[in-house]
Amino acid sequence: MENKIILKEDIASAFKKLGIKSGMNIIVHTSLRSIGYVCGGAQSIIEALLDSVGSDGTVMMPTQSWKNLDPKTGVHWEVPESEWNLIRENWPAYDKDITPTNTMGAVSEMFRKWKGTFRSDHPARSFAANGKFAEYLTENHDLSDIFGETSPLAKLYELDGYILLIGVGYDKNTSLHLADSRADYPGKHFVTEHSAVFENGERIWKAYDTLFVDGEDFSEIGESFEKEHCVVKAKLGNATLRLMKQKELVDFAKDWIEKNRT
Repeated sequence: MENKIILKEDIASAFKKLGIKSGMNIIVHTSLRSIGYVCGGAQSIIEALLDSVGSDGTVMMPTQSWKNLDPKTGVHWEVPESEWNLIRENWPAYDKDITPTNTMGAVSEMFRKWKGTFRSDHPARSFAANGKFAEYLTENHDLSDIFGETSPLAKLYELDGYILLIGVGYDKNTSLHLADSRADYPGKHFVTEHSAVFENGERIWKAYDTLFVDGEDFSEIGESFEKEHCVVKAKLGNATLRLMKQKELVDFAKDWIEKNRT
């Protein structure tokens, strides 16, 4: 285990080794803790990312606030069922300028508030982006299309984007949900979810139908993907960094799901 202090220049150097360069559009998933001691913490990571892609590139991150879902989905496990209606009646409506992320990490939480960052309108599964295509990637994020064809993930796919994993595995690789939405497999189904939103200036508990979010086999998909495709790796402190083309992963995962998920 390394104990050295990680500086912003070390982060930038690791990104350069991976092949990150100006003009790239990248979705990033980060565990700051996995790296070790980063001088400047999340701020240094974000600055290095934005510097690396430049003004012609874009950085996107998931900024999900999935606590804004119905208690019956299990997201409020600490509250007894007898009190679920209190949550439904009182959970704050999603406000993309205020609502914090849930378990997305320190980098994502800081990124959503970064100057020039846009955030999508989905009350539970939002994304944030900063750079050339930030507004395009995050606009019109439909309630019922969390990770599908009109989502920020599909827009990044059309931009021939990249995925950067910093100290996290494929279980955190959100782009695999796009493959899930495109794949045809037994058991694929829609569910009705609920979130607190503002509608016509009023806070309401909104029902909407969406694809059931699955992901139990994402780590297995990632392992299989790396046997057949190029994933560039580098070290940053104690963390492993992985850079891959999003299209390659999504297309591979769609086929894998259709062959292996029963």
